[in-house]
Amino acid sequence: MKLKKGFFMLVILAAVVGCSNKQYTRPEVKIVPEPAKVVNTDGVFVLNKKTPVLVNEDNPELKQIAGFLTAHLSDFYGLNASVDVADSPQKKAIFIGLDKSLNLGKEAYNLSVTPKQIVLKASAPNGLFYGVQTLIQLLPPSRQQLSEAVFPAVEIEDTPRFGWRGMHLDVGRHFMPVDFVKKYIDYIAMNKMNVFHWHLTEDQGWRIEIKKYPKLTEIGSKRKETIIGHAHESKEYDGKPYGGFYTQDEIKDVVAYAKARYVTVVPEIELPGHALAALASYPELGCTGGPYEVATTWGVFDDVYCAGKEETFQFLEDVISEVMPLFPGEYFHIGGDECPKTQWEKCPYCQARMKKEGLKNEHELQSYFVQRIEKFLNAHGKKMIGWDEILEGGLAPNATVMSWRGEEGGIAAAQAHHDAVMTPGNYCYFDHYQADPKTQPLAIGGFTPLKEVYGYEPIPKELSAEEGKYILGAQGNVWTEYMATPERVEYMVFPRIAALAEVVWSPKGSRNYDDFMNRMQDEVKRYDAYGINYCKVEFQ
Repeated sequence: MKLKKGFFMLVILAAVVGCSNKQYTRPEVKIVPEPAKVVNTDGVFVLNKKTPVLVNEDNPELKQIAGFLTAHLSDFYGLNASVDVADSPQKKAIFIGLDKSLNLGKEAYNLSVTPKQIVLKASAPNGLFYGVQTLIQLLPPSRQQLSEAVFPAVEIEDTPRFGWRGMHLDVGRHFMPVDFVKKYIDYIAMNKMNVFHWHLTEDQGWRIEIKKYPKLTEIGSKRKETIIGHAHESKEYDGKPYGGFYTQDEIKDVVAYAKARYVTVVPEIELPGHALAALASYPELGCTGGPYEVATTWGVFDDVYCAGKEETFQFLEDVISEVMPLFPGEYFHIGGDECPKTQWEKCPYCQARMKKEGLKNEHELQSYFVQRIEKFLNAHGKKMIGWDEILEGGLAPNATVMSWRGEEGGIAAAQAHHDAVMTPGNYCYFDHYQADPKTQPLAIGGFTPLKEVYGYEPIPKELSAEEGKYILGAQGNVWTEYMATPERVEYMVFPRIAALAEVVWSPKGSRNYDDFMNRMQDEVKRYDAYGINYCKVEFQ
């Protein structure tokens, strides 16, 4: 009997050991954008409902960062992990810790996943946030109820290549609701990008509440109808009034939401062109005095702010004074693009201004206009950024150039030792077609497929190493003439945002399109799980 009992106990012990040594298949590491350094190691870390997520400081910011991970675990897999405080890493736990002695860049992080524990460290909260995005990408890409989740063992040292990793959204042509703007910020953050350029005013609609000038939203936020089809071909309109704007409280809410995701919101208030919505509201600000109406079609219009009237500058300074406190970031975008000089050439006020200031032509008048606004912004602690037309007639002293008409503007700015953000149309305009136009929804034109975005190099070869330091990064632009809904915006942005994210985050030497596409196989499954309406052309 004793032998039998002993034998029986050995069998039980073997079974228990067998359970504790359960064999797991190690998932592949497929991270987009690709980290600076990845070393695959053996084994997996197994997370279950008892696995704690630990932070090394008892402060709301660290707990919020950990909360992005625990929310994902709960939402995707039904695994509810707690967030606790611990001084140091512990076995069978995920540890998220600030360590300033590491001397990493603000957005860098180190991540170690072993079978015993996960340790994520960074010198600043920004880095921890990006490390959490990587942890999420190490998990299964589909929603499923799990009793445990498996992380592949890996050692990662990661830091972004560029400091400006941006996405733009035009809400002037088509207004996007607050809920989608927040979702858009989530998309920026999950791709480890850090700038949201919010294009808030246009010929077709003024989208931000200005309390001193209520007509901007009472009149300027609405157009009587919208063109149907392509503006170059159609003369048909839908006959439906269209409008929308954000209150200042809504703006504050969005900016706070972005801040929690380490995204800086850069507002754009267009001047001196693209001003019809403002002129329709306050016609005295134009050269002719009107009448004006909010534009119902797309394009460039001759009616712009009058550069000769002092009322124009008083109005713009008042507007900017209300907008600046809503956006605590250092940059303020003034547009500066596509400003026809037709009205200025005929306007007695503008001609008198040119004579008084000793300006040779209307290009120098635009430079005067822009530089005057820059002085006001600088006096209030803001840096001015504008489209590359601000180079014409002489660049404002401290301005940053956003190069969109090819790379020439960025090259000229960098050679003059001015900062530049690269966003040339043929690589970074996500309103272009991304596949055969015959198979795609109506777009403005152009052709910018995924591979072309991925192949972009933000530092032009014409620049020396020293000049190249003035290239802050790159940005994807989303103009919404032909994107009337959030779903259409998603379709035009995804998956191209992932390609641009890798361009601005990952080391230049490691970029490989075939490898990127392999990693994207999991990423698009994540898009499916998030319910993102993406273009599937490259994944069929």
